[in-house]
Amino acid sequence: MKYGLRIAGRDLIDMESRTRSAGFGAEVKRRIMLGTYVLSAGYVDAYYNQALRVRTRIIEGFAAAYGRYDVLLGPTAPTTAFALGEKTGDPYAMYLSDVCTVPSNLAGHPAVSVPFGTGDDGLPVGVQVLGPALAEGVVFRVAAALEAVAPELTAPVLAGGGTQ
Repeated sequence: MKYGLRIAGRDLIDMESRTRSAGFGAEVKRRIMLGTYVLSAGYVDAYYNQALRVRTRIIEGFAAAYGRYDVLLGPTAPTTAFALGEKTGDPYAMYLSDVCTVPSNLAGHPAVSVPFGTGDDGLPVGVQVLGPALAEGVVFRVAAALEAVAPELTAPVLAGGGTQ
């Protein structure tokens, strides 16, 4: 709040509450609440410690893969793009759309998504370039090479004849 959004309030607590309410969208608030719940008393062992064990397994799996390959390629999402605002009413569907990008985030490794043509429905498809820790340069070079050969994207035609 020192350099960003700041909403005036009656006192410090009111100012912080107003600022955070105005500054965070519904999805950010939802994820903060889930994180707070998972880290609350009684749930650390059930959720957080288990998540740390899973994270370690993910890191080990990536280490094995990067022992054989410089980078990995995969889909950015399990589906083609969806219309703007289409899934905002269904947070679970939004979380499922993140499933391909979560492993790199958990491992702390660089990854970049590159638009790469369209699916059968005419909507964009993303290819993800994943690399080991501190390999951002290699990841960017591979992403640039993919962008150079990627099929041309055109705006999808929506029902009613408009474009998105």
